[in-house]
Amino acid sequence: MKRECLTHPFAPLFDNRSEILILGSFPSAASRKISFYYGNPHNRFWPLLALVFREPLPQNNEERGKLALRHHLALYDVISRCSISGSADASIQDVVPLDLSAIDAPLRRIVLNGSTAGRLYERFLAGKTSLPYVILPSTSPANAAASLEQLAKVYGPYLKTGEKPVSL
Repeated sequence: MKRECLTHPFAPLFDNRSEILILGSFPSAASRKISFYYGNPHNRFWPLLALVFREPLPQNNEERGKLALRHHLALYDVISRCSISGSADASIQDVVPLDLSAIDAPLRRIVLNGSTAGRLYERFLAGKTSLPYVILPSTSPANAAASLEQLAKVYGPYLKTGEKPVSL
């Protein structure tokens, strides 16, 4: 597949009650197509949130956004611009990080969705914020090693604003 130089195509999702920022690496081709986070129907992000918060699975972008905001979550990605082949994190090159100051919210912690997001966050952004962060397993279909239930067990304490996360 041909590598493309792309710019992040949509704005961060947050409001004035967002306390937890979830960062992915860069929107997948499916996400770019629907102009919203975790658009690949095989990505387990939205089923994960539905399971953790015991809510119905959101069916469209509006419902997805409302679910995240209702639970004080903000969504964004680490990369502003990069060269990428399709949706493959392994193909990402020429990274320009996003400016996290675009998120004007009372954030308390950052959750990195996957090792690529974590590695890039540590390389480009970790020194620019004093917020605690944690790198968790990817919800991508490429991470078939973890079941939805296993992901929920790991993510749950970090996504619930009233709970203190456990150490990994």
